[in-house]
Parts: sequence; structure tokens; C-alpha cells
Amino acid sequence: MSDFGARLGLRRWRARRALRSAQLLDEVVDTQLPLLVGFSEERRRRSADYLAELVELAQNYRYYAAGWIDGRELDRRGQATMDKLTRLRQDPTGVLGQER
Repeated sequence: MSDFGARLGLRRWRARRALRSAQLLDEVVDTQLPLLVGFSEERRRRSADYLAELVELAQNYRYYAAGWIDGRELDRRGQATMDKLTRLRQDPTGVLGQER
């Protein structure tokens, strides 16, 4: 197999893996979303913000799989999402709105 063919195969494998990751994140959100109804307003808002970040991360995986962003950009966006989730967990007010 040529070097080009090997790179193309690796790219397709990474794209499939990214789509699987996006699907997994979608499943997490889909299973957690119905639970929000039983939460207090503050907890529901915090949980919705958390789930929204997961949805955004899933979309970034899809962008990577489509070739719209490269691996470095996916890593940067993934780290930014993790930073937001960490701040959301640590902030007792649960406000991330200023960044959006």
C-alpha cells in the first residue's frame, strides 16, 4: 500500500472513531435530558449547561470527521470544553453565560 493509501486509511479510521465518539456523547445527553424535569430550577439550569457543552463537543467531533477541522483544532476545542465543564462544576452559581 502506498504512503498516500495508508494515510487515507488512517484518516478514515479516525473519522469513524470521531463519529462513534459523537454518537456516544449524543447517547449520554439523550439519557440525561429527561432527568432534568425533576431537578430544581438552579440544578436544571446547571445540568442543561453541562449537557449543552457535551452537545457542542459532539458537534466538534462531527466537524473533525467531515474534515472541516483538523486534529489540533479538535484537541483545542475539546480542552476548551473540559475547562468550561470544570469551571461549571466548581462554580457554585453555575454561571457560564458570560462566555457565550
